[in-house]
Amino acid sequence: MKICIVSGTNREGSNTLRLTKAIAQRYATIEGVEIDLVDLRDLPKGLLDPSSYATRPDGWAPLEAKVLGADGLHVVVPEYNGSMPGALKLFIDHLPFPAAFERRPVCFTGLASGMWGGLRPVEHLQGVFGYRNALQYPERVFIPKVGGALDASGWPTPELTAELLQAQVEGFLAYCRAVGGLPKP
Repeated sequence: MKICIVSGTNREGSNTLRLTKAIAQRYATIEGVEIDLVDLRDLPKGLLDPSSYATRPDGWAPLEAKVLGADGLHVVVPEYNGSMPGALKLFIDHLPFPAAFERRPVCFTGLASGMWGGLRPVEHLQGVFGYRNALQYPERVFIPKVGGALDASGWPTPELTAELLQAQVEGFLAYCRAVGGLPKP
């Protein structure tokens, strides 16, 4: 089983990437699971050019292949101004329709400096992925006040949050296995 984990920002030194890497390590400890990580810092510079919708810039193909080759997507998203980062939306908008998300399992982990832990961007993403007919895993995890909530490896330090995130990783794999046999267009 292959899980693609998307670090939902292109910001240098982000807590999102630290958390994404820690989540990837948890998946990697489970037998039979392969991990692909999408780091939005790797987005091609020309992706914002309007012509990129017709002709993708160099460097795009490997990112797209990670999503298309995945049995499930785990999106880790920070809250930027009450929503998802623009880089994440740009990434989503360039992925092929319907192949990228149609009947593909997806789950969400949100994080934020504030007290709601990324609830708003996760809810916005649920609308986007629902529109694209993804199979959404219902157990979301939110990490509030993220600046003080991650250890040196990027894993959450609050015990309940760590337990919820570990349960999300394990539960999402079971979900992917359960729905993985559904036909894709």
